[in-house]
Amino acid sequence: MALKLRLARHGRKRAPIYAIVVADSRAPRDGNYIEKIGVYDPRQPKDSAQRVVINAERVQYWLGVGAQATDRVAMFLGKAGLAPMPVQKNSVEKSKPKAKAQERAKERAEKEEAKKAAAAEAAAAPAEEAPAEAPAEEAAAE
Repeated sequence: MALKLRLARHGRKRAPIYAIVVADSRAPRDGNYIEKIGVYDPRQPKDSAQRVVINAERVQYWLGVGAQATDRVAMFLGKAGLAPMPVQKNSVEKSKPKAKAQERAKERAEKEEAKKAAAAEAAAAPAEEAPAEAPAEEAAAE
């Protein structure tokens, strides 16, 4: 029997509160569980001590027996110092902009480069033209 440390939802509509439970991995989310080892209340402020309450002794026992924590519960245990902090997964492919957005960004970058080049040419051109005009004026004056 594979054991999981996971969340079981309680509370009413739009006011969830989750029990951190030890359950058989095949049992439904809110179905039978072996033991309740903590509570997670997402309605509490993030810095509140009542947001996540865990019975550390029982967590250590169940982890020692071979229970596996789900991703969310593993984060809670890592923050509490009861287990190593899990690596957070970021899907780079999902967060990348799509093809059209990449094309628009490329076009914007090209336009910015063109503006900078034009500004640089405009700044350099008067400096070059000024000496070129001065000898022409001197020749006309003689």
